[in-house]
Amino acid sequence: IQRRCVNNNNNNNNNCCCCCCFQAPDGKVQSAMEEAVKHGFRHIDCAYFYGNEQAVGEGIQNVLKKGLAKREELFIVSKLWNSFHDPKDVKPALMESLKCLQLDYLDLYLMHSPMGIKNVKGDLLPQKDGQVIFSDVDYLDTWKAMEKLVEEGLVKSIGVANFNPQQLDRLCAHAKICPDVAQAERHPYLTQCELMEYLKKKGIAWVCISPLSSPESPFWKESPHPKNAMEDPVVKAVAKKHGRSPAQILIRFNLQYGLAAVPKSHNPQHIAENAKVSGGGGSPKHFWATFSLLGLLYFFNPKESFSAQTCKQD
Repeated sequence: IQRRCVNNNNNNNNNCCCCCCFQAPDGKVQSAMEEAVKHGFRHIDCAYFYGNEQAVGEGIQNVLKKGLAKREELFIVSKLWNSFHDPKDVKPALMESLKCLQLDYLDLYLMHSPMGIKNVKGDLLPQKDGQVIFSDVDYLDTWKAMEKLVEEGLVKSIGVANFNPQQLDRLCAHAKICPDVAQAERHPYLTQCELMEYLKKKGIAWVCISPLSSPESPFWKESPHPKNAMEDPVVKAVAKKHGRSPAQILIRFNLQYGLAAVPKSHNPQHIAENAKVSGGGGSPKHFWATFSLLGLLYFFNPKESFSAQTCKQD
């Protein structure tokens, strides 16, 4: 397994290859958690919005009880959902996640998105006339409430997800604690060069979500579906050349740059495969030369956090 680590602003380390719990169904996520830890995964990526934190918590407790890992060896992440951006809702939202996960603290707590949603009990995506109802809460106010969680020892680090450089710049200019980590989508079709340069300059660790290009994402049902990078002929050719699977090549695409990647799977075979991403692949320049054949097109995220553009390597 890839053993290199990404350092964030708080000097905590997290494994470059992480285990994502998104769309992992109850009844399978518990065993998937054990399988992931057995294969060396220590960074566990959760979120309230995923709707399975109670099952994830059961899986974590099974891991601890069986001695597969100690709590201090795990790097457990959750995310503040958009409905809870009001400062008064931030701590209760965290406490609910901690209760479900059966934990006393989180290693990292992320703001799931810069865009708040109206808090409607029992509805995480309230809509009116087919449109999500957003709130007018400023994410700067949400962040201040998250900073208090660090001060209280409930979370070790805080960060963001799905922010663009402009939003991050505004946040850093007003924050007492700058984000330690930023989660954002990255794969050969969405390379986000501007974001990469910004995070590098700021010393913020990038955890790349959807490294396999999200071919099963539920957010694309009513819009053109992005290409499945694992079926791309160029990716398949690179995989064949190095004796790897397409998924392993796509994960390594991010690790080559010292970034963390969060592949999603509850399939034991795929979990084991995702862990074996070290060795082979050449340098980042080699990968850029190879993947330049793909065109490196930006796929737009559903909430317009990023601009559609192409990206060229210097």
